[in-house]
Amino acid sequence: MSELPISSKYRSTPDAPVTDDEREQLTRRLNDAFAAGKLDQDTYSADLDRLYAAQRLGELVPVVEKLPSVQTYNNPDMVQQSADVRPGEVSPARPANRLTIAVIAAIVLIVIIIAVLLVAIL
Repeated sequence: MSELPISSKYRSTPDAPVTDDEREQLTRRLNDAFAAGKLDQDTYSADLDRLYAAQRLGELVPVVEKLPSVQTYNNPDMVQQSADVRPGEVSPARPANRLTIAVIAAIVLIVIIIAVLLVAIL
């Protein structure tokens, strides 16, 4: 029984031909797994032979099952962490803009003057 999910192209379309791009991608993954020590020399050589002998995707299931899984989705921008922002900080702190403070002060002053005039008239 295969450990790959049924949604895997190796199981869902086992009769599809193996493309050159597919071979290159799997070769890179095999090389990375071998370099990381996840495959021994005999397994690595046998899997490379099986990879280049395969004509259909279904023939690659034993090779792909031995490889570490590949992330098939992108992280949403909302959860991306940038190097210049500390965890928990939404955005870099900015100093208050003097123009903004002046505009808010003017609005508060106008509201107070209008309130005083309304109280004086009534």
